[in-house]
Amino acid sequence: MPAKNVSVLFDRAGDLHRRDALEEAERLYRQILTIDPAHIGARYRLGLLRFQQSRPQEAVMNFNRVLAAQPDHRDALYNRATTLAYIGLRAEALASFERLLDLEPNHFEARYNRAIALWHLGRPAEAIADLDRVLAMKRDFAPAWNIRGNALRDLQEPEDALQSYRKALQIDPGYSDAQRNLGSPLFETGRTEEGMMEFRRFAETEAGRAAPDMPIAPHKARHDQEQRDYRGGAEVFHIEAGARLAEPAVNPGRADMAAQWRTSSPQIVVIDDLLSPAALEALQRFCLGSTIWRNVFEEGYLGAYPEDGFACPLLTQIAEELPRAYPDIFASHPLQYLWAFKYDNRLQGIKVHADFAAVNVNFWITPDDANLDPESGGLVIWDKCAPPEWDFAAYNGEAAPIRAFLARSNARSVTVPYRANRAVIFDSDLFHETDRMHFKPGYENRRINITLLYGRRRTC
Repeated sequence: MPAKNVSVLFDRAGDLHRRDALEEAERLYRQILTIDPAHIGARYRLGLLRFQQSRPQEAVMNFNRVLAAQPDHRDALYNRATTLAYIGLRAEALASFERLLDLEPNHFEARYNRAIALWHLGRPAEAIADLDRVLAMKRDFAPAWNIRGNALRDLQEPEDALQSYRKALQIDPGYSDAQRNLGSPLFETGRTEEGMMEFRRFAETEAGRAAPDMPIAPHKARHDQEQRDYRGGAEVFHIEAGARLAEPAVNPGRADMAAQWRTSSPQIVVIDDLLSPAALEALQRFCLGSTIWRNVFEEGYLGAYPEDGFACPLLTQIAEELPRAYPDIFASHPLQYLWAFKYDNRLQGIKVHADFAAVNVNFWITPDDANLDPESGGLVIWDKCAPPEWDFAAYNGEAAPIRAFLARSNARSVTVPYRANRAVIFDSDLFHETDRMHFKPGYENRRINITLLYGRRRTC
């Protein structure tokens, strides 16, 4: 076929592609490549089309073929890199970003996306260097300020992180990623109440945005129907007030806990009657009435995080009083994060994992009469910490490698049975999981545990 006719086919394919007629565009691209296997434009656009079809590996294969023929094809370098980053191959993506930046040092998108890849790879200082170059090109680019805040948090510079998030919000007051992120550095700098307010404000703002139309897991649907019945059929997003108490929420500290914390191996203490009766009742009311159980886990439990609305003055009060009641345990560790999980009596609890903090406070608030087996329903903790070289994805990921590590290490477990208002405080780096559960059916009988994390991870 004459080159002129191939050019006509290419133009027609491009027009179809722009109009999202992907199958017809693909047919013409393939026809061109049958006629001329070395046609760079058709091969490159086929890579773009494959990405649009949610076939990123095939997109990369096509970009690779373009680059084999034309190593300095800048668009192919960029799209190969972003596609590799999209599928989690960020180290491989860096090579393409760096090759493109060698050719074009001020390529704005490549510099920004390279910074994101570096941050995900645990290289925050390098990410900040790239982000500062991005911001030198475009000072009002809110996403760069937001990622810069994330990298500064990783470098344990929460005050500077706050300034970056606030700069992002000054540029774009509705930028949800920065709104979500603002609460954590406030926690880390001791401004717990302000952090709670920011998280709650974010949750209320997000509730007004349209939720994606996605199928609902059966155990989530069961919970939501039970909660609607409990709340009298109300469908609206709602967060209970969760007001501070005039009196202390945390009962006075036990004098023997400091010595037990120093000498126990593994480092675990169990505290019964953690909260005052008034605080326990108020917290139960908050967790039962708030429609914040938005995170669905396939094992069968639901999660509520601060950005979902698990944030209120009562939680601030508890988080602030715990270190005062037990100063030898918490030392100077600030609150890092918190969450609550709610369980389905027919399904499983949390698989074995470790958490990203120094001190883990895990306590239970569902009444004891909901638990059908007083010897179970609590927490299993092993006497082995996550290896220091493991990152979050490893020590909070698949259970099989963790169990293999525990077996190799001859790890022994400690089981703490469930009791309402019982707290288990332990080194957060220790592997742990939910014990087997036998709870009554019914909304108010659902097992609820609350976790507060203090301080940065340290390997024990």
